[in-house]
Amino acid sequence: MSDEKDAIDYSLNNPDTLTKYKTAGQISEKVLAEVSKLCVPGAKIVDICQRGDKLLEEEVSKVYRGKKITKGFSHPTTVSPASYVTPYTPLTSDESEAALEVQPNEPIKIQLGAQIDGFGAIVCDTVLAGENKDEVLTGRPADLILATHYANELLLRLMVPPGLLAQGTDEEKAKAASQKPPTQAKMTSLLEKVCEAYECNLVESTTSWLFDRNEIESTKKIVLAPQDGGKGDGVPAVSEVWGVEMGVSLGSGKCKALDGRATLHRRTTQTYGLKRPTSRKILSEVQKKFGTFPFSLRQLEDERDAKSGVVECVRGNVFRQYELVGDKDNAPVARLLTTIATNVATAITKNGITKLGGPPALDLSKVKSDKKITDEEILKILEQPLARNTGKKSKSKKKKKPAKKAAAAAAAPTEDSDDDSDDSDE
Repeated sequence: MSDEKDAIDYSLNNPDTLTKYKTAGQISEKVLAEVSKLCVPGAKIVDICQRGDKLLEEEVSKVYRGKKITKGFSHPTTVSPASYVTPYTPLTSDESEAALEVQPNEPIKIQLGAQIDGFGAIVCDTVLAGENKDEVLTGRPADLILATHYANELLLRLMVPPGLLAQGTDEEKAKAASQKPPTQAKMTSLLEKVCEAYECNLVESTTSWLFDRNEIESTKKIVLAPQDGGKGDGVPAVSEVWGVEMGVSLGSGKCKALDGRATLHRRTTQTYGLKRPTSRKILSEVQKKFGTFPFSLRQLEDERDAKSGVVECVRGNVFRQYELVGDKDNAPVARLLTTIATNVATAITKNGITKLGGPPALDLSKVKSDKKITDEEILKILEQPLARNTGKKSKSKKKKKPAKKAAAAAAAPTEDSDDDSDDSDE
């Protein structure tokens, strides 16, 4: 019986794995949309986080009923104020944290995620609190949103493994596949040019991770604008799932540690003989509820016990705590996070990138700037699709949006244009 369990294929070669990732992604996107509506001026951040977690629990409970699989959070709901770089999730038992409210027109970063059978999809979007959806966004807020959008679109295209979208003869495909993927330094250089076009900067050490079952920080990572010579390890390959992150600042992009309690934690694989009863209690609760996925102290049964018990858990390296980090200049920051799969075409996927879960497409007609991207190399990459259908042709011929539209909008953002990111949809 144990041999049979060991033989289960948890890779993307198993269609069931992709279905679970997609289900988690759909739930994450649905909850993200609802939480975005709650981010209005005067709303308490802790209330928004709690409501987001409740919505996520409700949606997860509707799927895979009766199945003996774990399901729940791959990331709690976090709502980060304007200059915050890292996810923020305040506590109800801390008076000053619980009183923190959303400010008018500040860019709020919402991050959350669901997991089904250990396959997690995390999403993050930036919304402007109190923004009138009928009005066109202009000025520096528009620069920030457009820089983040186009940098994210560029990064997604740089994540496509060489040759995956190649067409032509077998020789031409083999030649394309033999090309070296862009290095971390090359990625950073191109993305910095996008940000500079809008007089913004990449947030230092913005990191994309390889995902795996029960793991959101696996064996490979890509670090953009690395701090102190840090670097990533590995590049995207076929049949992988990645959490692709983009961070852009209206300031220098440099970061600083913020005052305040670390409330976001994650269980490690380390073992340690915990001495305090409260420490052992919360470790047991975390193992049952969250496994090795991130959690907020406010999600635990007794928040006050959690605050005291977590100290020994962190000291013994049983838990890892996520420090609070913000923009060094206190400048507004925008972030996006998309969970993607790199696929070879099958009956249910396309060649290229499949977006398993991510922020909603930006309506470019509602965001205007007098700045634009002029770099030819970047514009050429933005013209490329994220995925290409190589399977059977659909009987009903749909009109395909030209991929050039994204690049055209980047070059002339004052003109109305649709985003081409739906090329990856299935």
